[in-house]
Amino acid sequence: MADVAHAVGVSSGTVSRALRGLPGVSDALRRRILRAAENLDYVVSPAASGLVTGRTGSVAVLVPFIARWFHAQALAAVHEVLRGAGFEIVLYHVEGTAERREFFETLPVRRRADGLVVIALSLTEREARRLDGLGMPVVGAGTRLPGGLPEAGIDDAEGAAKAVHHLANLGHERIGMIRTTDDEGVHQGVSRRRLAGFRSAMGERGLEVAAGAVVSAPWGADGGARAMGELLSLREPPTAVFAEADDVAVGALRTLRRSGVDVPAGMSVVGFDDSPVAELLDLTTVGQSVREQGLVAGRLLLDAVQRGRHGGSRVRLETRLVTRGTTSRPGGGSRAG
Repeated sequence: MADVAHAVGVSSGTVSRALRGLPGVSDALRRRILRAAENLDYVVSPAASGLVTGRTGSVAVLVPFIARWFHAQALAAVHEVLRGAGFEIVLYHVEGTAERREFFETLPVRRRADGLVVIALSLTEREARRLDGLGMPVVGAGTRLPGGLPEAGIDDAEGAAKAVHHLANLGHERIGMIRTTDDEGVHQGVSRRRLAGFRSAMGERGLEVAAGAVVSAPWGADGGARAMGELLSLREPPTAVFAEADDVAVGALRTLRRSGVDVPAGMSVVGFDDSPVAELLDLTTVGQSVREQGLVAGRLLLDAVQRGRHGGSRVRLETRLVTRGTTSRPGGGSRAG
């Protein structure tokens, strides 16, 4: 450490603070110290550093899925921020019921990490209480957290309302919705909030939500395909459908194509997310910046760890309507709306 301090022209204490990510060192000086440490092959011992600071030098990330687009994008952004600040990342993947139950029973992050980021996980009240009692900074990325815990996310209800208003502006009155359930058939928080936004916007426009017009199915293209089949079987099918995720809309479009229903003349479809598949299929959707949610969540955690704070800001990022080729007036015509 003394060699690094001599090379940069600062004290050993300044080098120590910079290498451990502590406040009191400017970004420019921190970069100079990191370059000097790299040139001199100096490596901080996590164990030795932890004895001095009481920190592990690691942060944990809790995620229910790794392969899904949203979770992968958010995880990459969180990783970018925290690894860039010198933290090791400990990943907890809780896709199955057993893994999730074990995590919240044992809370293995205790004494193994300096903070936790939770990515797009709908928490039960008990799970939320367990996280609130961890005694370390906890930040949500696309996750609603209890109390004053910081998070970065969107207003799901507002986003769903944008889809309804777009379709209503085009002249649609019979509008359906496809919701999703988890592996146990439960509607998660995101689904509940988007349904609330859908119903609220329908009420604002004076439109009735017809019986059978809101259909639930498991997440994914197969679920969306099945749900669209149910909507088409109604005595009066909707002329437009809002699918609460692009991955679900993909299946809905598949059923419409196989049933010979023209899109958008015979049925308009709106998704949610603006994932790469939406652009590929020319799908009208409600976009959200997943990468930005991950970056903001990473910065919130970094700030909380460095300052030793357990509370923080709740950042709401905007959604946007992305109009493409799957929506038009009933029967075709102009796609403005």
